[in-house]
Amino acid sequence: MEIIPLAFDSLGTRSMCTHIITKDVNIIIDPGVSLAARRYNLPPHPVELERQADHWKEIVKHTRASDIIIITHYHYDHHNPEEDLDIYKDKRVFIKHPKDHINKSQTKRAAYFLKKIEGIPKEILFSDGEQFTCNHTKIAFSPPVFHGTNNKLGYVTEVLIDDGYRLIHTSDVEGPAIPDQVDFILENKPNMVILDGPLTSMLGFRYSQANLDASTKNMIQIIDECPVDTLIVDHHILRDLKWKERLAGVFETAQEKGVKVVTAAEFSGKPIDMLEAHRRELYKEHPVSS
Repeated sequence: MEIIPLAFDSLGTRSMCTHIITKDVNIIIDPGVSLAARRYNLPPHPVELERQADHWKEIVKHTRASDIIIITHYHYDHHNPEEDLDIYKDKRVFIKHPKDHINKSQTKRAAYFLKKIEGIPKEILFSDGEQFTCNHTKIAFSPPVFHGTNNKLGYVTEVLIDDGYRLIHTSDVEGPAIPDQVDFILENKPNMVILDGPLTSMLGFRYSQANLDASTKNMIQIIDECPVDTLIVDHHILRDLKWKERLAGVFETAQEKGVKVVTAAEFSGKPIDMLEAHRRELYKEHPVSS
């Protein structure tokens, strides 16, 4: 299995887009990329906008070469309904169910997306809780789980890709802090997890210390109970400049077990570039005229 992170927060944009290549099939998970509309009361810096454009070009290039596209939910950092819709041409597209276990906002987005791509994919399949095979590669989905710690933001599906090496992509669980989010991981015994991590940039506001404690405990349990060699931790957690400090217990346990805990950037051999978290510094170092 070859795992290629295409756009992630550690690479400078809001995304978890990943290209997975097995001996049987090319898979893209969540071909979308976006930026925070406001951070520190500042809009995206031109450096961020340029990075977003670069990442979208990479996503388009890789997605055109894929066989299967997976959409875990309908937030715009996980799918793009507005540009380059030909990336879905003749593809099998596995989507989060557009009407079941979904909130009002994502219901509207799902309907809009499906209308936009009507007639373009070869096949559209609802993925929630389902399992598919492509020769010797298994693709399995969790039942819908909370996007976060409650249903306010709707639901997502976690994804297992298994070709003998087992990878789980968590989508936006914001943790995992909730039992059914971590249960899918523990039950499937992955060798690698791409984990979006706790939303600590909103700690004390939209994300509680209890949520962080539960997430840390669950991440440690994954390391203890699964044959995992690599834990890629990214997305939400990489919006926090203190992210390593927040996950100190996870790093300690991983070191004891010989498990690598890395960002998508580090996994790719690239420097961590947390542009959103450093937006204030970007405006100071590269002033933008009004």
